[in-house]
Amino acid sequence: MPFLVSDDQTNPSTILQSIFHIHEGLCRGLSHFSGPSRAALLYAETQEAPPRLYDPQRLLEGHQPILEKLYLQSDSWRKSFPEIQQARLWRHLYPERKLDLSGLISCGGRTRSIFYQMWFTEHHPSMCSTGPTERWLEHAVCLLAHDCSNFDWFYTQNSQYVLREYSTHAVHDYISDELDFSFGLDSRIDVYAILDAVLGISKTREEGAWPRGAIAFVDPSVMAEASFMVRFPDADKLILSNYKHVRKLLLSVENSRRMLVSDGRRILGVSSGILPESRITADFRGGYGFLRFSGELVCSFSDGSFHSSNRKPNLVQLEELLLDPHSDFNQRDLLFRIVSSIVRKAGEQRHGASIVIDLNPEPVQISGQRLEEPINLWDSHLLDLAKALSKVDGALHIGVDCRLYGFACLLDGRSVPAENRARGARYNSALRFTAEQKNIIVVVVSSDRPVSVIYNGVDLSAPADREPLQQLRTDPPTLESWIADSGERESPDITPTAA
Repeated sequence: MPFLVSDDQTNPSTILQSIFHIHEGLCRGLSHFSGPSRAALLYAETQEAPPRLYDPQRLLEGHQPILEKLYLQSDSWRKSFPEIQQARLWRHLYPERKLDLSGLISCGGRTRSIFYQMWFTEHHPSMCSTGPTERWLEHAVCLLAHDCSNFDWFYTQNSQYVLREYSTHAVHDYISDELDFSFGLDSRIDVYAILDAVLGISKTREEGAWPRGAIAFVDPSVMAEASFMVRFPDADKLILSNYKHVRKLLLSVENSRRMLVSDGRRILGVSSGILPESRITADFRGGYGFLRFSGELVCSFSDGSFHSSNRKPNLVQLEELLLDPHSDFNQRDLLFRIVSSIVRKAGEQRHGASIVIDLNPEPVQISGQRLEEPINLWDSHLLDLAKALSKVDGALHIGVDCRLYGFACLLDGRSVPAENRARGARYNSALRFTAEQKNIIVVVVSSDRPVSVIYNGVDLSAPADREPLQQLRTDPPTLESWIADSGERESPDITPTAA
């Protein structure tokens, strides 16, 4: 929407508009790429200006001591940068070393138009790589510098949309940087063409089946290092943009160590041996897949777009619940690994499942299919049986002793306020059941892959509700005042009252 102010308000400066729009576009884009994400900006307009902080979602709460040490107790970050003043372009960027703050990703830089910027966002535990997100933040630095050098309302609005739709470009920029590091500026491979082909092939079915198998994209300058099982003649080499034909050819490498080899424009042959280390690999796994560079995960892809997720279930909340200092650590660790294995298998096979983790010394009675004798799930064969039983409607019932007591269990209870009609009966039944049963955790795996950890009638893995961002009307607070205000919030009034 256009920026609007009433007649009695002063139109905010260009930098305020830019910060708001870039921050909003960044949060929205990263949330599509990595799940719900916050962002924050620490900046100084000039070398003499006080550092200011824009953090409307309190991303940097808890990091006050290190920020105070770096920016208030030291002036080293203000040291003279004569090359900035000599830069031909106001928006020419000089990168700044990122800050290693726990749980955060950061990227910053300096330009003539704005002296110092450092952008922050969340480091999600499920990220394949921080590289694309760092390129995303780097682009935010460039856009803010560009907006401040142009003083044009059009650019401040446009930057928001650029960052919101930046996922493919972020992956491209990261891989291009890695190729430049490996080959200098001599790489002849078209990364954009590869990314378009990966998404195009991933959406192409063959006789109703999604693609499986791998394609290795090798720079032509090192193609001689690749060992081929077969090579195709020049006249028969398959054009990469012919997605339907490439999808058919993937059948030859499905469920094997073989992979197709491409130079980024054509499919050259099939290999099962040595390939150059600096290569891009697309690993298709049905309805999703992974992109790697030099064997390291870059991102995943599904539903026609790229994502940062490694697609492993996020069971951090479960792990925390099982950290009981008064119980046997090895037994709780084994229980966590057993449940993780069942959850992972359900996610791979894309079927829903519910797992009741009963922490009571004597397991509670749950209606369902009982067993004459509980089975030990530390036995790999019996664990495989439990994974198969998780497909049956109802929940698995696992005790704190890592034994399976029943399956197809029915979870019931009275209605609770936290119910979500957008979720199915499996999810809401787990909320009701745990609200009435003590020492019970239920892990719910949805068929479309989200995993919920439910305890005491609360979904511990649900993202926190955040208020919509409000347009900036005044300058963001200085870092000094922000730290002072944070201290007041954390220090309750303990003044004794008169008797």
